[in-house]
Amino acid sequence: MGHVATQAFHLERLAIQFPSWNHFRSGHFGNRVFTKAIETHYNGPMTTIDFFRAGDRAVSELRPVTLVRDYVAVAEGSVLIAAGQTRVLCNATIEPGVPAWLRNSGRGWVTAEYGMLPRATLTRTPRESERGKVTGRTHEIQRLIGRSLRSVVDMTMLGERTVVLDCDVLQADGGTRTAAITGACAALALALNRLVAAGTLKQSPLTQLVAATSVGIVEGRVLLDLAYEEDSQAEVDMNVVMTEDGGLVEVQATAERGSFPRSKMLEMMDYAEAGIQTLFSSQRELLAQP
Repeated sequence: MGHVATQAFHLERLAIQFPSWNHFRSGHFGNRVFTKAIETHYNGPMTTIDFFRAGDRAVSELRPVTLVRDYVAVAEGSVLIAAGQTRVLCNATIEPGVPAWLRNSGRGWVTAEYGMLPRATLTRTPRESERGKVTGRTHEIQRLIGRSLRSVVDMTMLGERTVVLDCDVLQADGGTRTAAITGACAALALALNRLVAAGTLKQSPLTQLVAATSVGIVEGRVLLDLAYEEDSQAEVDMNVVMTEDGGLVEVQATAERGSFPRSKMLEMMDYAEAGIQTLFSSQRELLAQP
């Protein structure tokens, strides 16, 4: 049996020889760590299966996504979204009145707050309230979530009400801001539907759904929906926010090392659009539940 065939034949035997194999398979480690372990074991570069993703994902495949409605019973709209190991709780609160600069305008407002539990990450991160200030990263993410949601709400139809979306990360494994947008949109839809059911509004001010995903370039390959280990290795990291009709709300793309060609940008956009269509399907399924 040649070297290439030997690698392929013995991959599953690593489950016995290396107990950590199951961690690789279940999504706790990424491609580079896994590849290095096999290269070390076989004293040579990978040849048979030249790229691994945690959880055996294809490069264009989302992590498993689930949305649970009414996770918090007292919120007007509540959704727990899970994307792989990432968990974000999104709660919608509808309050009478609007910010001072919108008073007597007949228009409403949608805004968002974002935070992480101290042990949402591998090591404890002190609460921002203990530090006495909100970090720049948190401000950036809150604004992103708010902008994304406002893009699909008819503020005149909403009237002088404020909807606050609280997005709390329970567990972080990459993609928390994009998961927050997807989950918050579903929570917002539930809250507005309840206003309609109560007779407060004639129809929902939500004009369409909005969702988001991440995409990047790792070791020269475009990958959809980066987990933390992949994101930490990425040469390019991009977040894409889209509406149901295909409109772009936000595209954030950053090259971490050097630059990247336009062709890769277009490839990343294609991956992101396909992934977001899957997220729309998950949102619709949730909203169709009685």
